[in-house]
Amino acid sequence: MKHWGKAVFGTAVTVFLLWIVLRDVAIGEVLSEIARGNFFLLGASVFVATAGFLIRALRWKILLTPVRSDTRFRSRFAGVSIGFMANNVLPARVGEFARAYALSRLEPVSATAAFGTLVVERFMDGVILLLFLVVPVLLPGFPASDALSQGSGRAMLQFAVGLVVGVLVVLVVMAALPRFFLAAAERVTSILPHKGRSAVMTALNALLGSIAIMRNPRLLAAGFAWSLFFWTWHGLSFWLGMLAFGIDTGFVSAIFTEAVVGFGVAVPSAPGFFGTFHFSANFALSTVYGVPEAESLAFAFAYHFGGWIPITLIGLWYAWTLGLSLGDVGHADEQFEGSGATR
Repeated sequence: MKHWGKAVFGTAVTVFLLWIVLRDVAIGEVLSEIARGNFFLLGASVFVATAGFLIRALRWKILLTPVRSDTRFRSRFAGVSIGFMANNVLPARVGEFARAYALSRLEPVSATAAFGTLVVERFMDGVILLLFLVVPVLLPGFPASDALSQGSGRAMLQFAVGLVVGVLVVLVVMAALPRFFLAAAERVTSILPHKGRSAVMTALNALLGSIAIMRNPRLLAAGFAWSLFFWTWHGLSFWLGMLAFGIDTGFVSAIFTEAVVGFGVAVPSAPGFFGTFHFSANFALSTVYGVPEAESLAFAFAYHFGGWIPITLIGLWYAWTLGLSLGDVGHADEQFEGSGATR
């Protein structure tokens, strides 16, 4: 299996983090807290979280504009659903490749160009989540002013800033100096056969075209506006889920928690972000906001699993309608070469 090394490492991280979060609390106590939860509020939080994938599909239209401005909503939602389903059930984080490949099967957009828009999307997500991570710390009433200045909090902040700045530098340089990248690619691929060199250059041209949004202030502003809307909406799902388990620390704590989780799940793990999600949520709620661990873990496990189910089923349904097996989805990265410049 091509991704076996990543799969083994991710599984090890998941097992280790789950051990960390459960070592000082009885599993039975967590299960009791889950059983005492308000399942109406939990259901509402899962509904809001699942509806957020519709917002992702709407935002994707903005990001795809430099590539193709008239993609259909159904195609974009199918791609989003298949991508998140792949991340939930398959190893090695193939979801972004699967999402781009699925769109290329439904619209005349190359998989490489679609993937490029997702790099921009991740940058926008990173900026908003970094905002949601830092702003609550600066507000009056934040319970732990040193939460991001030492220990795990400091490491997470450094990782978040490094990730956002790193992606920003790459995107800005690629958008500002496209000829430089094409010239460099020509030199590097000169050792390849003509067919291979042509395929690489076609893919690179598609990738550069997809990040043209970085040179368009109007589209860039629209993309950030949609990103802010999405993560605020998603914060509502966190807030409702927290209330379901008696965690009434306010909406600001919900967006802080989703920001911590957003960066935490960037760490390699087993499929579905098991371990990374729970460790991050527990850090935000228990370590920072002082919520009892049994309650914070009840929220983490119930909210995570509740949200895992619907998008996984939706993604499996869309994959089936496209005639894609899990094997096809899992090897989407290998199928980029065959996708061509257009469908």
